[in-house]
Amino acid sequence: MIRTTSASYSILMRIELSNKPGMLGKVVSAIGKDGGNMGSVDIVGFRDSCIIRDIVVSTADHEMMQRILDVVKRITGVNVIDIADRTFLAHVGGKIEIRSKIPLNSRDDLAMAYTPGAARICEAIHEDPERAYDLTIKKNTIAIVSDGTAVLGLGDIGPKAAMPVMEGKALLFKNFGGVDAFPIFLDTKVPDEIIETVRRIAPGFGGINLEDISAPRCFEVENRLKEILEIPVFHDDQHGTAVVILAGLLNALKITGKDIKNIKNILVVVNGLGAAGVAAINLLRAAGATRFIGCDRKGILYRGRKENMNPVKEKVAA
Repeated sequence: MIRTTSASYSILMRIELSNKPGMLGKVVSAIGKDGGNMGSVDIVGFRDSCIIRDIVVSTADHEMMQRILDVVKRITGVNVIDIADRTFLAHVGGKIEIRSKIPLNSRDDLAMAYTPGAARICEAIHEDPERAYDLTIKKNTIAIVSDGTAVLGLGDIGPKAAMPVMEGKALLFKNFGGVDAFPIFLDTKVPDEIIETVRRIAPGFGGINLEDISAPRCFEVENRLKEILEIPVFHDDQHGTAVVILAGLLNALKITGKDIKNIKNILVVVNGLGAAGVAAINLLRAAGATRFIGCDRKGILYRGRKENMNPVKEKVAA
């Protein structure tokens, strides 16, 4: 079976090869035979009668990665000097940082950026709180809030283990939207505590992005925060996924020359009734779809079902 390789399981091998014709070919053939996908091959040095090369190899999983390493190590005339997991290297020290937007090269710079100059800005905001959007980072900064209970396909792994994903989300906001985002990790699963914590930190942000909070708690957290906060609250697992699903369906209908609002026989099957699945159903209904089959680990959802239910699923079933 052909297995798809990915940079997420890629390694950088530094190997020493005998300087003889065909040695690199043996390495390349061995890697390809075991399913690896070759990337860059660079000469980084020479030693005695050997060439030292760096080779990037993408694999499908950890098992394939280890198998390729073992095969390369067994080739006569090849010495594996070092191995680095490129994904781990990308995360060393974290993936985001804070950078200064103005110089601090003199006492004048410091006097304007900090004390005593900043006091004048504080007074201006105190007189008119809306000026915080002009004179601070608030207008372009959001908090990515997570308790680590529903991470990617990993589930409840806790706030510390969730950090790499939230840092990655901050990267996406910055690179694709120009928005500054700060990951905020909460060591609690209690909705009231999450809501209260977000309420207290909200003054410093222009928006709140709830991330990887498990259902059905995520619905309560989002709805209550929308009621009490004056800034946008967005739950990516719900709305981000639902928007993409709706876009895909509308595009498919456009290609076939149909309109979702005029179709009576369209049947939408939603596999999974967590945050994303429920939000998808709600958005597709708002767009005009009327017939749904919702499925979770206990099968098809229906009125009166008792297994694996919660108030949100009961509302959907109704």
